[in-house]
Formats: sequence, structure tokens, C-alpha cells
Amino acid sequence: MTQAVNLNPRHGKAGRQPTRAGLKPPSANADPGLFGRMFDLPAFTAPEAALQALAAAMKDAAPDDVTGDNSNIPSGFTYLGQFVDHDITLDLTSLAEKQEDPNATTNFRTPRLDLDSIYGLGPDGSPQLYARDSNNVTQPGPRFLLGKTEPTPRAAGVFPNDLTRNSEGRALIGDHRNDENLLVAQTHLAFLKFHNKVVDMLAAGPNAPAPDKLFSEARKLVTWHYQWMVLHDFVERLTEKGIVAKILHEGRKFYRFQKVPYMPVEFSAAAYRLGHSMVRETYSHNHVFTPGGFAAASLNLEFFFSGLSGRILGEIAGTTPNAPNSPPNVSTLPTDWIIDWSRFYEFDPAIAPTPNFLFNHSRKIDPFLIPKLHDLPGGGGSLPLRNLQRGVNLGLPSGQDVARAMGIPVLKPAEIATGTDGAAAAAHGFDRKTPLWYYILKEAQVKSGGLRLGPVGARIVAEVFIGIVAGDNQSYLSQRSWKPTLPAKTPGTFLMSDLLRFVGDISPIDGVTTG
Repeated sequence: MTQAVNLNPRHGKAGRQPTRAGLKPPSANADPGLFGRMFDLPAFTAPEAALQALAAAMKDAAPDDVTGDNSNIPSGFTYLGQFVDHDITLDLTSLAEKQEDPNATTNFRTPRLDLDSIYGLGPDGSPQLYARDSNNVTQPGPRFLLGKTEPTPRAAGVFPNDLTRNSEGRALIGDHRNDENLLVAQTHLAFLKFHNKVVDMLAAGPNAPAPDKLFSEARKLVTWHYQWMVLHDFVERLTEKGIVAKILHEGRKFYRFQKVPYMPVEFSAAAYRLGHSMVRETYSHNHVFTPGGFAAASLNLEFFFSGLSGRILGEIAGTTPNAPNSPPNVSTLPTDWIIDWSRFYEFDPAIAPTPNFLFNHSRKIDPFLIPKLHDLPGGGGSLPLRNLQRGVNLGLPSGQDVARAMGIPVLKPAEIATGTDGAAAAAHGFDRKTPLWYYILKEAQVKSGGLRLGPVGARIVAEVFIGIVAGDNQSYLSQRSWKPTLPAKTPGTFLMSDLLRFVGDISPIDGVTTG
């Protein structure tokens, strides 16, 4: 059971959300529906005032202090994580079906890493996403449409580096949530270009697929490389090197199902919310919007230059009043806001630094969130408080109970009580019974200095991602011993940096392609 379908497009609100009453226990995992539980454990409870006190103590007091940066994880992975989250939680069920069954007693969609967030329903079902077929202009072809930027005094030229938009600036993409901030929007655009590059490569190759097979062959190749990259580059950066091979060899111990993958709330409402602690207050977006450049790229500006949360307004941009104390409304993305990927991912061999270069590390995986996330725009309130409340409302177990169920040594009360956040936790008894989301962040801080997840968080995240891919009979794991085949620094592997080099679009306004 879930709540009635929420059509509000804001982050964390749209689509289906689990409710405590509707979550099925692990014993029902043969066909648990969209949401379920990994562990059959008692619910953690806490007074509202105690949650408020802990949430307030989780504020990063020095968000620009480099000692809080995570040298292990570049900032690009923060927003790749958001892109992936939207991919595995996208529900393409029709509104009519949802309204017939608003409590989701029917299993509408299981989570998959299949890039339906960019592909939608394919050229036939979502033709608005695709360029016309050059051989039959009445039909959509195999390539995605791309939007164009608008030149500015600081960056001349028009580039195919925005999402395609309608007359009111709304992005024409498979998942509207990917236009809620510019960093995830540019990530989405990179995947559109990745698909188009694969289409071109296959069409020009010696064994080119038949025209009616070109799209499906390109989608399969794109999706399998994406799945491999998520498991071996993204997940292993968050957890530990080699964990994917280890779990594939030994088997999953905790995320178990017979046939149908499901979304465990211990993952969705706790472990995978690690990304909230990785968000920076300020970014070096490109040579224009960077500390020391025209202006620093604040998180507010990264949201402003979007069509969902910001002021990309299409044809009405010139007729709609500006938001108070904000930049002017724009019809499409300005050219000077095209991302410079060399500031967000590490490339090997390294790319020559662009002007005003400053690399963006993510913030450490620890209990501290930047001040902006404690006061969300639009009256959204405190994100850490919302996360803590959500855990209680869903009946998530304590971190200690989950660790014991997994056979992992439990954090000592004295370890949880360290720091100003730990003192607030201990004052309410949370050093002995700890909210799962906070426990996972604290475990990362205690066990790895915030550079990666601790053993509880790492195992949950790794097992769920591996299970989602393994449970898809069309994934690369369904093929015996498949390895990536596209160009990469290390043949037989494929990292996000390899994807961006293959696309050849590192920093267009600096003329940097593949380095």
C-alpha cells in the first residue's frame, strides 16, 4: 500500500510513496509489490522534540571548509546518484491505472536500472523525446532530441547543451524530476548524448544493425554499460573496491526475493539518503560560475537554472516578473551555464585545466548537512528532520537492531556520542537506540572518516543495487561473463569518466572535448 498518487513535481514528493501499513515483511518477498522490508525487526520510535533536536545538530557549521570534503568521491557522483534514484523509482503506470488503484495493491512497476528515465516509452510511445527519422520524417528516429542554449555576454555561441523544452520551458524528458536542478539536468543530457553517440557508432560500423533494429541495439549497449558503471564505479566508490564481485560470488544475504525485485525501505528511506550529506553549498560549475570567476555557483543558482524548480520559462520568460533578488528569468539555458565536467569527475589521463579551475569534491558521508538543506526553498522545512520523521513514520528499525541482524559489530554508544551531533543524540538516548538513517551516516564517519559507507550502509546499498540488476532478465548480468566493449581507459571496464570522454563534450565553452 502507498499513499494516493501525488502529482506535485517537487523533489521527494511526486509519484508513489510507501506507507507503513502497506509494507510487506521479508516473508512476502516472492511478490512484495513496489515497497517492502529487508528485515522483520521492531520499529524505532522517538518523540518529535527529540527528532527536532537531533536534526538541528546535524547542520554543517563550516560548509566551505575543505576539511569536510571527501577526496574519495568527486561531486559528479552526488548528482549521478540522484539521476540513478530517479531511474529506479520512475513509475510509468498511466494516471488512469493509478487512480483505479491509488493504494498500489497491484505491483505497477519493479525497480530496474534500465534508463527508462531517459527512454520513456521509446520512440513509438514517447515520440516527443526523439528526433524525426531522416528516412521517414513522419516517424521518430533512433536519436534523442537535444535543446539549444542561448548566448550571453560571458559565453558566445549556441550549443546543443540543454534539454529539449516546450514553449513554457518545461523539459521534454522521460522523467520530469531530472530538470529540478541544473546538475542532474546536465547529467541527464550527458546520457542523451551517450545514446546518440552509440547510435552513430553502430550505424557507421561494419556490422550495422538493420534500421528497424538500430534503436533497440543502441539502447541495450547503453543500458548494459550504464549498469556496469553504476555497480563498479558508483556503488564501489560509496562502499569498497571489490564488493560487487564478492557479493556476486557469495550471493546476497539480506536483500532476497524469489522472482521480483522490490524497493526496501531500509534502502530508500535510510541507506540511500547518504547523498544528502554529500551536497555542497557552492560549486565551481565552469570558468564563469566559480569562486574567483564572475560568481560562485551556489546551490540556489543550480536550482534557479532549471525548468522544474527554477526560472527557465520558455516564451513567457520576458513577460513574467523575476523572483525577488534573483537573476533574470531565461527562456532556455544560457550558454555560460553549460557544465565543465572536468570539475566534477576525475579523468585519467588528466585534462588540461580550464580557466579559473577548481575541482569539486563531494562533502563527506557523515551526519552533517549544509545549511541550505536545513531550510529548503518554498517552505520545505528541514531535510534532516523530514528524513528522521520519515523513518519513524515508516517503522524503520534502529541502526543497532539492523547491525545485529546482519551480524555486524554494533557501534558503541561512546562512538555515536562523539561530536556536537553525537551529544544531541546521546541526550535523547539515541546513542543506544539510533534512527537508521543517522546510524548509517555516523557509521561512515566513525569507520572511514566519512570517505565511504560503513559496513551496514555499504552492505545494504551494494546488495540492493546488485539485486535490482540481477533480478532483471534483460540486464547485463543475464549474459554470461559480459564485459564492457566501448572505449575506456582500462579495456573491459567502463567508468563515468569513460562515458563522458566517449561523448566528447567535457567543456564546450572552453573547446574541450575528450582531452
